[in-house]
Amino acid sequence: MSETLAEPEIDSETDTQTGTRRALTLALQGEVFAIDAGTVREILDMPPVTQVPNASPFANGLINVRGRVVPLVDLRVTFGMERRPPDEDTRIIVIETLLEGEENILGILADKVLDVCDLEDVSIEEAPQVGMRWRPEFLLGIARYNGDFVILPNIARIFAEHLGTLVTESR
Repeated sequence: MSETLAEPEIDSETDTQTGTRRALTLALQGEVFAIDAGTVREILDMPPVTQVPNASPFANGLINVRGRVVPLVDLRVTFGMERRPPDEDTRIIVIETLLEGEENILGILADKVLDVCDLEDVSIEEAPQVGMRWRPEFLLGIARYNGDFVILPNIARIFAEHLGTLVTESR
């Protein structure tokens, strides 16, 4: 990865008046994760995936979304979980982000898409640096929703760390 790669900017669906943010919840290995709904452009069934030789282990290949080449990242691998083959519940969440001032999209694999919810900002806490089985550098925090914990991945960091060079090379 290039040292000059800027942290991507991601639009947010945060309502500053009510102190809530709209999130899409998804399942990974039985855990619930939530990503900013404002960044989600599409949710797809599993399309054909083109493998990329010598790609990062986090990159799952490339897909075609309406004529555009989209890098696909496996969040399971990013978080140190075991990779698993797609099944009937597997979905690709297409996310739009800015990387070095340019609009880019990427797809992330989810075991299952669950729901859209509103997370209260006061329920969001920093992810603990110890005791977590996931890589803390890829977490924005942890929130409480309906009495359960919801993990907030840092999609901007995941994109910058794992896909910046793949996106550049695939254009």
